[in-house]
Amino acid sequence: MPEKQACLIIGAGDDTGAAIARAFAAEGMVVCLVRRPRHADALEALAKSIWDQGGAAMAFPADARDEDEMTALIDRIETDVAPIEVAVFNIGANVRFSVTETTARVYRKVWEMACFAGFLMGREVAARMLPRARGTIIFTGATASFRGGAGYSAFAGAKHALRALAQSMARELGPKNIHVAHTIIDGAIDSNFIRENVPNVDELRANDAVLDPDAIAQNYVMLHKQTRTAWTHELDMRPWSEKW
Repeated sequence: MPEKQACLIIGAGDDTGAAIARAFAAEGMVVCLVRRPRHADALEALAKSIWDQGGAAMAFPADARDEDEMTALIDRIETDVAPIEVAVFNIGANVRFSVTETTARVYRKVWEMACFAGFLMGREVAARMLPRARGTIIFTGATASFRGGAGYSAFAGAKHALRALAQSMARELGPKNIHVAHTIIDGAIDSNFIRENVPNVDELRANDAVLDPDAIAQNYVMLHKQTRTAWTHELDMRPWSEKW
């Protein structure tokens, strides 16, 4: 009988995070869903929907920025659920402020959510994967990971740092058979936010001009399944209509 494996998803939101969870559940993994406690009901609903579809999922409301909380959570999953085979960091933290209106509190909070929390996940998961000499760690990036933009000083700063973290971890952990990948999601994602705020969203969807969360999720599964003779470190995903 195959060994039970866990897929940890930090930032299991309603759209991309949920799609990633469903995709890895379909691969037979127990998906461990993490989101801030104020979203506990939504997290439980997602877990239930995965069980209803024949998968296995557990909800873990938690603050991914809290070191002690994350260490205890990952210990709990490793002990009570299954060894973590895949870990996905998917917190967005996309905000837009003029640099003169960006407070120290905003800048620090965005960095904590979009970068520091990724470091905590990466460090703690790597420590458990190293003795097993296997595993996949995926960090979700954005256009702001490689290009700043007006109004995005906080977001771009955090995403640049997350990309550097992923590169450093890949160089350190790759030779030890742990695949570290960084994705670039370059474009609007078909999400509740887009559907509520973009007037012509139906036209965009009909023309495949927004990213489909399920298609994104399938690429994450593909990254995990790659053999190490041809590991992808960075994967750009964008609709055909998106300008580079």
